[in-house]
Amino acid sequence: MVKPDAVEGAFVLPDHAAGAIAYLTFAPAIVFLVLEPYNRNSYVRYHSWQSILLFVGAFAVSLVLGFLLIFTLLFSPILHMVVWRAFELFWIAVWVACVVNAAMGKRFKLPVIGELAEQQAKK
Repeated sequence: MVKPDAVEGAFVLPDHAAGAIAYLTFAPAIVFLVLEPYNRNSYVRYHSWQSILLFVGAFAVSLVLGFLLIFTLLFSPILHMVVWRAFELFWIAVWVACVVNAAMGKRFKLPVIGELAEQQAKK
């Protein structure tokens, strides 16, 4: 689907596809924030910002959790494994929910991160 303001002959992704692709890693999200016409589309900007903030948040939480779980590894390797796997499953579930909702054309708003992404998308 080529949008009217796109360059003649250029392929432009539909909004919902670009929003879903933004969650693959933070790299496509950054690309969508830089490239036109995606950087003018509030839907794509919102999902790009939420993706970036989600990856940064997950990285920060995993660092803190990893540091705290070092002590559990010394005393109970099974507890360490259970807590770490639970965090991974939670992260995957949130990520899948974001991808699926973006692909369906919905603005799935995560707590805290969704508000920040919405503020950034309006700029």
